[in-house]
Amino acid sequence: MLFTKESDYAIRIVRALNNVDKLTIREICEKEELPEAFAYKIIKKLAKAGIVNIKRGAAGGYSLAKDTESMNLYDIVSSVEPDFAVMQCINGFCSRNGNNGRCCVHKELVSIQREVEELLKRKTLSEIFGQ
Repeated sequence: MLFTKESDYAIRIVRALNNVDKLTIREICEKEELPEAFAYKIIKKLAKAGIVNIKRGAAGGYSLAKDTESMNLYDIVSSVEPDFAVMQCINGFCSRNGNNGRCCVHKELVSIQREVEELLKRKTLSEIFGQ
């Protein structure tokens, strides 16, 4: 599966921001043991997706833009990995493509992809975070 560190770190950033007014990047990284340079990149993607608010300046920081009741794991993963797939050939990157341009097991992989997406959507972050 193509769950990357980026997805893991994005979930951890959201978890760090849960139930707080705002945190600095340093506070988030200390709380979740993340590298700052990578966290900046991920937070920008989360902000672009409307998940995190960024407040610049001396009194700035990061906060959640949405309530965890309205978000799920799929929202987080898809915001940082828009081409998320269980296998690369789902997105057409297979060297074993047949006449129809799809891998011989593509149909089954698409089914698995849908199931994974549904599992990621099953619970809200509030449920997962135990609120």
